[in-house]
Amino acid sequence: MEHPTVFPILSYDDAQAAIDFLVSAFGAERHAAYAGEDGTIQHAEVRLGNGMVMLGSSRADSPATRGSIYVVVEDSDEHCARARAAGADIVMELRDTEYGSRDYGARDPEGNTWYFGTYQPFAVSTHQEAAKAS
Repeated sequence: MEHPTVFPILSYDDAQAAIDFLVSAFGAERHAAYAGEDGTIQHAEVRLGNGMVMLGSSRADSPATRGSIYVVVEDSDEHCARARAAGADIVMELRDTEYGSRDYGARDPEGNTWYFGTYQPFAVSTHQEAAKAS
């Protein structure tokens, strides 16, 4: 399998607390973290499945961001229960979509929205490409 080529980047006012939250609430794995001389996180990476999010501490030239990220998970119900138990702010309750996914949304402590679900965009595009070829 090829490595992903797109990596979302977020900056946080408290990047270390964000990493801790992402690990406990969303099951992310710490991959790398590099602290500056002042103790702030200059660059960090957390893995979610075979994807990765890069993040760091906000600075004057790179303020904290607010964005949304979608992560494919195998079991949305179990994942949502974990996030809820860790104190995540669930902003979209579990739901079944018209395109066959089971999704929910949660906000991290600094306001970024994370969506988790079973929809796999690559599977859809692969299926569509196969249909075009036949």
